[in-house]
Amino acid sequence: MSRKPHRAAAAREPLVSAQAEFEDNALLPALFGEHDQNLARIEQRLGASLTPRGNRIAISGTPWQVQAAKLVLDGLYGRLRRGREVNQAAVEAAIRMARGGGASASTIAGDWEGELVIQTQKRAIEPRSLMQAAYLRVLADTDLVFALGPAGTGKTYLAVAMAVSMLTAGRVDRIVLSRPAVEAGERLGFLPGDLREKVDPYLRPLYDALHDMMPGDRVRRRLESDDIEIAPLAFMRGRTLSNAFVILDEAQNTSPVQIRCS
Repeated sequence: MSRKPHRAAAAREPLVSAQAEFEDNALLPALFGEHDQNLARIEQRLGASLTPRGNRIAISGTPWQVQAAKLVLDGLYGRLRRGREVNQAAVEAAIRMARGGGASASTIAGDWEGELVIQTQKRAIEPRSLMQAAYLRVLADTDLVFALGPAGTGKTYLAVAMAVSMLTAGRVDRIVLSRPAVEAGERLGFLPGDLREKVDPYLRPLYDALHDMMPGDRVRRRLESDDIEIAPLAFMRGRTLSNAFVILDEAQNTSPVQIRCS
């Protein structure tokens, strides 16, 4: 599917209509969302008009809007048929994939290859965009990966998920999570406590990802046994990292001296 046309060009396009029909009425409340909030979100983001009529939804708008909205609805319905949840995050991911082009209803439904669905102790983690799917494939198949992208696109989260999955499966002996200890535009000054307590504020995003995938007691046991190690980049010099899954987060903040010495 082609990318969304320019707004001025879209305004000149004729309006068309189409219909999405669904077999299982029992799944429609979850598809529509509470008070039809999922349909309202699709209308807001794509500009199409959605009118539910029994087990059908009438869609009207420009050809691109109708095509994108139908793709989103078919994908979310397929997700429900596979027993997966349709929440706000799933709706947003479906809209992003439809707007980006190249997605199909099956990918929006979460019909990924087996290795792209990471089962952790707390939840199943799957791609929410085609680029995330490509990223997970590269993480699974490649020893050295550089991930570039805006904040919030899942670079660290998916890498931690893959690391936890490989550690649980015995494919690696330990996980090493590191990032440079750099303030975000403000000086924290002197921090009390031992080394871990001093660097915790800088490494908190990595702890958050771990706790989202493993029970708190498991995280603590893994940290105490050094199966999972979290350390600032400054303390990584000269380390032996055999059979380890190593993640360097926020690597753009490394200095030339740190790169040469690490």
